[in-house]
Amino acid sequence: MRFALASQALVGIVAVSALTVPRSVEKRLKLIDLKQFGSFPTISPEEAHADAQKIKGPLASDGPQYTGGKIGTLANSKAPAAGDDVTTAAAADGPGGTCDRNNPAIRFEWRNYSADDKKAFVNGIKCLMDKPSGGGFQGAQSRWEDLVSVHQQLTPTIHQRAVFLPWHRYYVWVFESLMREECGFDRAFPWWDETLDSGKFSQSDIFTDAYFGPLPGKTSDGQGTCIESGTFAGLTLHIGPGSGFSDHCLARAVDESLTATVSSQFVQDCNSRTSYDDMRGCQELGPHAYGHNGVGAVMAEVQASPGDPVFFLHHLFVDHSFRIWQNADGSRTTTINGCADGNNPCAPITMDYVLHSNGLRPNTTVGSVMDTLGGFLCYRYDY
Repeated sequence: MRFALASQALVGIVAVSALTVPRSVEKRLKLIDLKQFGSFPTISPEEAHADAQKIKGPLASDGPQYTGGKIGTLANSKAPAAGDDVTTAAAADGPGGTCDRNNPAIRFEWRNYSADDKKAFVNGIKCLMDKPSGGGFQGAQSRWEDLVSVHQQLTPTIHQRAVFLPWHRYYVWVFESLMREECGFDRAFPWWDETLDSGKFSQSDIFTDAYFGPLPGKTSDGQGTCIESGTFAGLTLHIGPGSGFSDHCLARAVDESLTATVSSQFVQDCNSRTSYDDMRGCQELGPHAYGHNGVGAVMAEVQASPGDPVFFLHHLFVDHSFRIWQNADGSRTTTINGCADGNNPCAPITMDYVLHSNGLRPNTTVGSVMDTLGGFLCYRYDY
């Protein structure tokens, strides 16, 4: 299906939060106006459910049986124990790499990730923030902001079109390669199953001072809160909001009424679509958008949302949903459909469509990232 977006732009009005910060606490916080951030366009869970297709057979998941061959034939069917020091070095090797489909890197759900690995992960991100920019990335003042700049500059070509999922899969690879090559990160990568925290994102230990810092609600007058504790306390962002370059704090403003829509049912309804582009549109405007808007403030701002380091955990969740959809049919790693541009009529996307990161890392193609076990990439998820 196609979604009518004539009345929706890439930025919009931020919804009223179901959770607010008491006035007595507001006086002690550094606050920021949320209007500058806007929000991601969405479809409703009801719309997604109404258009859901009947899924034939058991629901797909992920695990050692999903190698692109016949399901159930692997002898190596036992996943590594939670927190094992399993690296994804093969996934960071770049174009021309190889992949042992029976022994890929595993991405572990946050709850299955050891405390030591969690700390190493956030420290790796902080390392990128402490490194100077590589140069040539507009507005960037750190290696981390090189990443943010790439997303900001490419936003018009990577959202609300068919390349959305393959490009963001590639973008996570760019992030991972920077972590490994420039900050020595040598652990497995994590992902966050947001459906397990639906309606209660702020209760996840992701949002504690040990890791990504707190997830406060909006204030009573609709402002966001600058994050002043945790690994990223006092972080000043120089890219965004939008296409601008104004210094602003890392801020959040959770709306748990929005995070409550990031449910397994919503993901399943989107993944019931058999057409790639129908599924992509549903996921992009559905669980993906609500996750961004639910965290709020910087995360709700389309172009510079990677300024909040939780961005990548969120997009690892989105990529997990994409891989689960692919696991239901082997042909879904070798074909794609939808528009490559915004023209009318549009040019159709192909597997040869080039993915790039403005020179931050080597270019590749849609075809090279569609199969996460295809050689350019070499990973699966723990479930």
